[in-house]
Amino acid sequence: MKIRYRAGAAALAAAALFGASATAANAATRDDGSTTGAVFVQTDALAGNTVVAYDRLADGTLRQAGTYATGGDGLQLTGSVADHLASQSSLARMGATLFAVNGGSDTLTSFAIVGDHLVRRQIVGTRGDAPVSIATHDNRVFVLNARDGGSIQGYLNLGGYLIAVPSWHRALGLDPNAAPEFTHTPAQIAFTPDGTKLVISTKGNTSSFDVFAATPAGLSAAPVVTPVPGAVPFGFQFDAAGHLVASEAGTNSVATFAVGADGRLTTLATVATGQAATCWIVVDGSYVYASNAGSGTLSGYRIGADGSLTSVGVTSTHAGTVDAAVSADGGSLYVQTGVAGMVDEFHVGSDGSLSAIGSVLVPDAAGGEGIVAR
Repeated sequence: MKIRYRAGAAALAAAALFGASATAANAATRDDGSTTGAVFVQTDALAGNTVVAYDRLADGTLRQAGTYATGGDGLQLTGSVADHLASQSSLARMGATLFAVNGGSDTLTSFAIVGDHLVRRQIVGTRGDAPVSIATHDNRVFVLNARDGGSIQGYLNLGGYLIAVPSWHRALGLDPNAAPEFTHTPAQIAFTPDGTKLVISTKGNTSSFDVFAATPAGLSAAPVVTPVPGAVPFGFQFDAAGHLVASEAGTNSVATFAVGADGRLTTLATVATGQAATCWIVVDGSYVYASNAGSGTLSGYRIGADGSLTSVGVTSTHAGTVDAAVSADGGSLYVQTGVAGMVDEFHVGSDGSLSAIGSVLVPDAAGGEGIVAR
């Protein structure tokens, strides 16, 4: 089922005002000195997806603040266990707005962020099957649909309300019958830091990065494709130099790439983690951490200015290490561990080392993915 809502001029004006007040509320919630931010975790529950909000306390630990229904259902891709969506960035923040995919309903939900609270604004259809990942830049939002060969759909974000742009839809043309599903559906969509390119990782279904040229007016008709045979590219983020830093599930590696002006990727460095199911990645300043779902570990590396990778150690987590996020100050790392549906909490040392400081059990979140920290 596809749902689409349109907002009139009055509603959009109200949304803009509400967005401003939400931003003000965000800044005003630190009055008692005990909290320094918030963390939002998606459950991907099949019978009703929710986002659970947590206060981030001064010591980096989390305290549950509320649970918010997205108005849609979660999804479990065939073959998945700890990672039902088998994707990265299924939850995304854009200023005072939070976006969540509803993989089982083919919809995208937007929330206003008011401190550690969420106010649901809108639910829109994704014009595809099984949305799993979200990309944002300026006033543009794109969603990646995993099934039926993969597709992407773009929206204008007006004060936290989304307007679908029909010409911003692209079919990826992947094999819709490739199996098993959870390793052969696309994993992530993201903008390059300057917003001029839109990058998609395809996992085992072509094992490549697809890069569309992107402007405020639209997308290139077709992507530039960089194959990485056997690597099975999964999660990725960008470092301060603009290098793409990726996990490679096929070889259990972390790799860095330069992104050319023409959209082609050039490998800079590749390091094997020595772990199992290396699938998610999070960059924290000059460090990167890869989640190894099959080993229950995080592999840490220092990123050099040239894209080189130097190990800073392996840290144990609870079982099924999946999606991760770092706090705005870079001092805390939070990782979802999907077997039991937990979030493990870590302090990040100045040398990139991780120290466990606690964990929380997220209600109804076994297999869930999607986490945002601020």
